[in-house]
Amino acid sequence: MRRSTRRIFLKVSGATSASVLTATQYARAMGAGNRVVVGIVGCGGRGSGLARAFAEIAEVAYVCDPDRARCERVQGAVKAKHGVADPRRMLDDRSVDAVVIATPDHWHAPLAILACEAGKHVYVEKPMSHNFRESQLLVAAVQRAKVVFQHGTQARSSPVVAKAMELLRAGVIGDVLVAKAWNIQRRVNIGREQPSEPPPGVDYDMWVGPAEFVPFQKNRFHYHWHWWYNFGTGDIGNDGVHELDYARWGLGVKGLPNHVVAQGGKYFFDDDQEFPDTVTCAFEWSGDGKVGSKRQLILEMRIWSTNWPYGEENGVEFYGTQGRMVLAKDRKLEIYGERDRLRDDVKLDELPKMAPSHQADFLEAIRTGRKPTADVIEAHHSVALVHLANIAVRVGRALKVDPQRETIIGDEEATGLLRRKYREGGHWAIPRGV
Repeated sequence: MRRSTRRIFLKVSGATSASVLTATQYARAMGAGNRVVVGIVGCGGRGSGLARAFAEIAEVAYVCDPDRARCERVQGAVKAKHGVADPRRMLDDRSVDAVVIATPDHWHAPLAILACEAGKHVYVEKPMSHNFRESQLLVAAVQRAKVVFQHGTQARSSPVVAKAMELLRAGVIGDVLVAKAWNIQRRVNIGREQPSEPPPGVDYDMWVGPAEFVPFQKNRFHYHWHWWYNFGTGDIGNDGVHELDYARWGLGVKGLPNHVVAQGGKYFFDDDQEFPDTVTCAFEWSGDGKVGSKRQLILEMRIWSTNWPYGEENGVEFYGTQGRMVLAKDRKLEIYGERDRLRDDVKLDELPKMAPSHQADFLEAIRTGRKPTADVIEAHHSVALVHLANIAVRVGRALKVDPQRETIIGDEEATGLLRRKYREGGHWAIPRGV
């Protein structure tokens, strides 16, 4: 029987609470004169949570959603002055400093690019884009506008995760050669539906926006849009991106991988979902090709299971030349030496000093001019893995990638999927250069 890790977890828990201010303390420390004026786009589950989080530490002046009932509910909860359906209202308002985007994926990059062009700082939920080309255009827009960009991969602002990265860099398990991430949970069957009229109070045309227009259908609307090619990126882009992000961070790799292999499909859900419910994918960074320089990242996704590795539905296991580490965001950190010897000699009671939340980190970066924890380049390189994995599954074969040119080599069909088709006849939010 393995020894208990309770003592280690107690030390981590105590260190976490001691290393950060509460949101209220943070807001008081900043003072009313330093409050950032924010607009929130998207009032669903994630958007409403972000609205409340930002309302504690900033001034939420706008909330925006094409579903009037959702918009009014969140507007009342955070006491925002304006509740609108059209995001251009807040983009045109010079008093708004930052735009927070928690829409369906197909709106993420188009809105973020428009916000950059309007001179607004941007916080965008994961994934930063619906497709790879949009990521490239968003990187260019952020760099051109010189605004602060924060991606919604909030594990980057966790003191426990940051400590784990310090330990990996210090060689606690030797050279990290492989990371294995998992995203395993039970999603829902979305059934089979036919097109129908949108619900009262919903501006469906605004909701579809720049995407290819399709009639309203109940099981591709609120939340269920995740499982449709036209609007989402599947669960690799929904939840798997978190683990891909800090797995890539722990591996210490930069840029795109050289090789991508992915297999999967619908193994469990007999419904209208277009994305697979089961995927296994692997990415390789070749380095200089010599022994010791290659790195591999593996992701397992099963969104129909309730049996999780190490009791965690999401996590990453790092394999080094002298041991391994199990990391599940800020919930679990275990370190093993050779022959699976659990190590209790690693000090975990001195965690890095960080902002009290991912949202506070964003505001602090705006005020000080420093880089946020999840900046646009890190976001681009992590979200690229989402898009490449989804493409490899759709075409049914391995991909060879040129990381410098950011292109897929010798596969015309796969290359075509780096982009998307937009609404016929055009739309004001379609990014230039797509």
